[in-house]
Amino acid sequence: MLLGTCSCAPWLRTTAVQDCESATSTPRFLLSMFAWSYASFCTSWSAVLPGSFRLLEEMRLWLVVIWLFVCAAALPGGEQPLSRIAIENTTLAIDDSVHIKASPLVLGLKGENSEWVEVEFFHPNPSDDDWIGVFSPANFSGAICDPENEWQQPPVLCTAPIKYQFAKFKNDGYNRSGKGNLKLQLINQREDFSFALFSGGLLKPKLIAVSNMVTFANPKAPVYPRLAQGKSWDEMTITWTSGYNIKEAVPFVEWGAKGGPRFLSPAGTLSFNRNSMCGAPARTVGWRHPGYIHTSFLKDLWPDSKYTYRLGHRLPNGTQVWSKIYSFKASPYPGQDSLQQIVIFGDMGKAEADGSNEFNDFQPGSLNTTNQIIRDLKNIDMVLHIGDICYANGYLSQWDQFTSQIEPIASTVPYMIGSGNHERDWPGTGSFYGNLDSGGECGVPAQTVFYTPAENRAKFWYATDYGMFRFCIANTEEDWRPGTEQYKFIEQCLSSVDRQKQPWLIFLAHRVLGYSSCTYYETEGTFEEPMGREALQELWQKYKVDLAFYGHVHNYERTCPVYQSQCVVDASDHYSGPFKATTHVVVGGAGASIADSAFTTSNIQWSHFRDFDFGFVKLTAFNQSSLLFEYKKSHDGNVYDHFTISRDYRDVLACSIDNCPRTTLAS
Repeated sequence: MLLGTCSCAPWLRTTAVQDCESATSTPRFLLSMFAWSYASFCTSWSAVLPGSFRLLEEMRLWLVVIWLFVCAAALPGGEQPLSRIAIENTTLAIDDSVHIKASPLVLGLKGENSEWVEVEFFHPNPSDDDWIGVFSPANFSGAICDPENEWQQPPVLCTAPIKYQFAKFKNDGYNRSGKGNLKLQLINQREDFSFALFSGGLLKPKLIAVSNMVTFANPKAPVYPRLAQGKSWDEMTITWTSGYNIKEAVPFVEWGAKGGPRFLSPAGTLSFNRNSMCGAPARTVGWRHPGYIHTSFLKDLWPDSKYTYRLGHRLPNGTQVWSKIYSFKASPYPGQDSLQQIVIFGDMGKAEADGSNEFNDFQPGSLNTTNQIIRDLKNIDMVLHIGDICYANGYLSQWDQFTSQIEPIASTVPYMIGSGNHERDWPGTGSFYGNLDSGGECGVPAQTVFYTPAENRAKFWYATDYGMFRFCIANTEEDWRPGTEQYKFIEQCLSSVDRQKQPWLIFLAHRVLGYSSCTYYETEGTFEEPMGREALQELWQKYKVDLAFYGHVHNYERTCPVYQSQCVVDASDHYSGPFKATTHVVVGGAGASIADSAFTTSNIQWSHFRDFDFGFVKLTAFNQSSLLFEYKKSHDGNVYDHFTISRDYRDVLACSIDNCPRTTLAS
């Protein structure tokens, strides 16, 4: 039983709406109200009827039913388009007069990992709510899911599609003729595909026709490489996905300096199964096998040197399966004085080029942000994506979709990620917030699909250096307060940097631990994640953190150099001389919906520049004394906010508020 006894109520109370991006979600509001009501009910009836719980048990049963209904509506937060489909409510109504077919039958004949498919269909009794679901594996109707509870009947279908589109999309005459066609983009996801035509809408779908099967020529091929800085500056890691387990093929990377000798580096292999997930939909309708995740470590790289590489798998018969050839540039030597350019954003998510899976304009900026970065890729050395990666929210197929979307970027420059609520949070799993935002993933896909140079990848906090930059990436989904393991990491990361070599010290986290004038934070009366800056501002000031970046709130905001909620100096387009205080930046508008992240109308003294649009930040270090900050909008790539910092090493040594060594009477 889901709730058990009244002792479960305390964890239920933690499901109350806790973040700006989901505060207006009706299902989650209902969920939090139910949690509160149930807790109150338990408390009152336990007091009134000590020793007699029959009525309590009967009412609890009804409350459980309500809980299950609300929970089904709430998961996964209303933000993943696939969650709109009640696939478990499907009824079979195969109609011989309806047909659907897809072509071509075989994709990737020239090694492509992405191709367009044309789907033609006919329904003699068409309606506005007819829709096409793309399923993989193709025999989706053969999947079996166990009920999550004793009241749930085994569903006819228990596997969600990997994408869907309404039949009338770009088919203006469909309601009259019943004829239509769609052009859909498929990526190589290790399995074959089929297309199903449904009537009855998304909530009461009727399966009326299934197409022929479509497959990639080599569905198990190595795909979607993701680069990441290793634990040392001269190490690059390459992570990719394939359909080969270690018994089927040996994974490795062939690589070398451009024009130089070639080397072979072995790769480790990871995966996870349905039982690794913490709840629905990740372990029910959203489950799809993630394939096998391989990581290879390329060591002893020469600074700034260009390397080429390709992914390989050696089969037992000696045959080798190859990816196409990619290239990257190794990191500069730590402290190296040269042009270095970094892109930072949060909350991008994914979107489909074919227009499928779109819900309420949730991620219209995702492709624009991706495309702008690709256009400028020759002028970018590293990308930092600080949480809310793809919003899979328990629909595992979406991790493939996302890694495919960012492949041109992540295969060329290090793509470093942080953990957000939509990767980690789930009740009873140790996350700092006990909400449902991960859709039951509880961090497992994120920490497996991407590599981070963390001492413990499950913790998801780490330091990474690039030339003149030191980046300290925190994990807001784990406790950061003084006395915790993470607090000790943060102080060690900030205090250990040699500012003569790495003058630009950057703090990054998903939730806003600094300052945000989002209306939700205003209603909380904090203008931050509660206990955020109270716990960390002394460290930022003591160790002279130049910039602190956050996502979570889907907009852009820059503060003045601020300490203890006061502008230490006025906001400007140029700062020079000794460090005064940290500038805080919210850059969570990379793609996910901005609808619920409006700014307060109050006059906030520390808030300098706000923008309610999709965008990202680019940092350019020209040398050890000059840094350029640019905020760019995703739709055009133009700069809409900027400032520069000019600071010599003697300025770094200078004192400001609360960052000077304590003196003694002897001094």
